[in-house]
Amino acid sequence: MSGLQVQIFGTKKNADTRKAQRFFAERRIKVHFCDLAERAASVGELKRFAQKFGVEKLIDRTSRRFAELGLRSALYGEERWLTILADEPLLLQQPLVRLQNKLTIGLAEEEWRGWKE
Repeated sequence: MSGLQVQIFGTKKNADTRKAQRFFAERRIKVHFCDLAERAASVGELKRFAQKFGVEKLIDRTSRRFAELGLRSALYGEERWLTILADEPLLLQQPLVRLQNKLTIGLAEEEWRGWKE
């Protein structure tokens, strides 16, 4: 796994994102960190995760931003949610981790350990 690079989408303030960064750093795996506070993930990138897990898994319904935007009773289709998530990255579950075509949402250390082929 030495030549591979993991991509992590999250924010510096998020504890699980920091744990993910530490997990890969401890194993000397290169990390490309995309800070969602500085630059949001594209709709195309989010679609990869939505295709595997469903758009509902991407939404952090417990986030402060979710409550601020009054989305508790929102009934949107998948495409609309992806647009909202691209515009409002603080609504995303964190971290989103990608290694080539392998994807995880949230802290998934057991699964990441299995990535070391």
